[in-house]
Amino acid sequence: MSEQDSSPVDYLGLTADVVAAFVGNNSVPATELPDLIAKVHAALLQLSAPAPVLVEEVLKPAVPVKKSVTPEYIICLEDGLKFKSLKRHLRTKYNMTPEEYRAKWGLPNDYPMVAPSYAEARSNLAKKMGLGQQRKKPVVPAPKTRARKKVA
Repeated sequence: MSEQDSSPVDYLGLTADVVAAFVGNNSVPATELPDLIAKVHAALLQLSAPAPVLVEEVLKPAVPVKKSVTPEYIICLEDGLKFKSLKRHLRTKYNMTPEEYRAKWGLPNDYPMVAPSYAEARSNLAKKMGLGQQRKKPVVPAPKTRARKKVA
């Protein structure tokens, strides 16, 4: 393997070998030979070219993660916009679920999608409406019983 790596590759010779083998097994019109030679030569050159190095983008949030949660709003790490509830924005603009958003930015599972003050206000409203509590059965008065008639 080291012999092949150190010697230069003869692309014209390889092209001639491939074209000769192809023409020997297939009928090719003489007018198409130059095009076939050019395509085979280009393909061999392309195969020998070094593969492009893929550089993974380092994600940089619009704001630091620690500053993205404030009492009044949540700041989206994608675009830096402020929201009371982030879930709908992520779904409509980026087609992401909260789980995908957390995974993309490396956020913990308990990272909020709603501003703390908004969550507190909604919680108080629900409690005021009596949600989350079992219904109390109405007190049914005991049926009135008649006293027995006194026997004299």
